[in-house]
Amino acid sequence: MLRVLTSTLRFPRPWKPLETRGCSSNPGAAGREIQVCALAGPNQGIAEILMNRPSARNALGNVFVSQLLEALAQLREDRQVRVLIFRSGVKGVFCAGADLKEREQMSEAEVGLFVQRLRGLMTEIASSAVMGLIETTRGLLPGAGGTQRLPRCLGVALAKELIFTGRRLSGAQAQALGLVNHAVAQNEEGNAAYHRARALAQEILPQVDIASGMAIEGICYAQNIPTRDRLEGMAAFREKRLPRFVGE
Repeated sequence: MLRVLTSTLRFPRPWKPLETRGCSSNPGAAGREIQVCALAGPNQGIAEILMNRPSARNALGNVFVSQLLEALAQLREDRQVRVLIFRSGVKGVFCAGADLKEREQMSEAEVGLFVQRLRGLMTEIASSAVMGLIETTRGLLPGAGGTQRLPRCLGVALAKELIFTGRRLSGAQAQALGLVNHAVAQNEEGNAAYHRARALAQEILPQVDIASGMAIEGICYAQNIPTRDRLEGMAAFREKRLPRFVGE
């Protein structure tokens, strides 16, 4: 989920590949497009995903998406992580969107499969047990689920306007519409949004520990166990048919 820093911004320690926790030095991380850092000490419980594909402005290519899905899957299972920051290692850009140069080389079948994976990635980010805080927003991806998420966020009329016009929004405009929670003035280092995300991470970190969260989930699930709808859902899955829920 997330965490905060002081006035000078630096990486807590060199970035580490997915197989390991912490931020100790590891030369193998340098070439990865997605790098993960789990912070330690008073920042324990915060992890950062660094998107580092400068040659394509962090565009969503096959390797990038695969490594990001891998990182999210690992973080979802890591009970020590409570706040997650997505950040860019490429100055001046967060994510350029789809890698159209790579997409152009794909067959129609490959494009369909890739977009399906991309939708899964966006759903994973949106619904993961790990909370994601994103530094900034650049562009929309209607083909990866934007046509469904944007109307739910802004309403159908405004979503249509933005999709049909392809309008680019500033951070302040995105905040005014409710697309992002915060918009901050840029600083000389170009990391003002990251500082805000870290501050918000520190605010979130002590609120709900994972043990309490799991206990709450257990209580809620226990209420679901004796319901007719739960049994109907399992029966429908076994019989390969649509469920007939009755609200009981």
